[in-house]
Amino acid sequence: MNRCRRRPSQRAAVMHLRRRPRLRPILLAAAMVVPCGVAVADAGAAADWATPDPLVACAERTTARVQAYYESVRDIDAGFEQSTSAVALGSGSEAGTSRSTGHVTFAKPGKMRWRYEQPRPSLVVSNGKTLWLYDPEAREAQRLAVSAGYLSGAALSFLLGEGDLAAEFDVRALRCDPDAVALHLVPREEASYESLGLIVAAATGEVRETRVVDLFGNVTEVRFLAPRVNTSPPPATFEFVPPADATVIDLAP
Repeated sequence: MNRCRRRPSQRAAVMHLRRRPRLRPILLAAAMVVPCGVAVADAGAAADWATPDPLVACAERTTARVQAYYESVRDIDAGFEQSTSAVALGSGSEAGTSRSTGHVTFAKPGKMRWRYEQPRPSLVVSNGKTLWLYDPEAREAQRLAVSAGYLSGAALSFLLGEGDLAAEFDVRALRCDPDAVALHLVPREEASYESLGLIVAAATGEVRETRVVDLFGNVTEVRFLAPRVNTSPPPATFEFVPPADATVIDLAP
């Protein structure tokens, strides 16, 4: 016996239409004359629901392109411009924005070197096992053991040849232009940040800019300048020996 059912939501209708095998025309015609059946106009609406969203398709295509690009390169070398907007604790308002410039090198597996030049020099170096943060003005070097999952927590692990963007993030396209795509990524599991934004070259999948929002609402944006790939930096690039007069502080993971 046929029973009337409530009309499914738009999302449920889309999933139903995508999964249901193609019906013969006679069955489709019969469905239109069943009491409580869908009217012709409603059938057209359902067809509209089933039409793929261009931004969804763009997000899927661009995510795959980014993943493939960074799986294909061994190392990346670029200048960078960074801005960090801090939020005043307890108020939610912006406390100030700091800007810095420098040079960065990434290499697989899990190696990186950030050399900050302006407005004050500093250094962040990791060989994949140990992470160093060095302040030459204070003559202080902080050392941290890179534990499993640390780089994925850094939100940019795919630049180091690790992680799976589609599996680890819920990805949306905010803008899909012929030249560049803006992606918004939210981690599927607990992380030390709220979201990650990427500006990606549409044709290649190369990341031009990143935007990380942490759990407090602080925003860090990085724009990569004149990136080069597969330059084969020497191993010493990712090693750090603190000066003899530097204070070394060991941090807990």
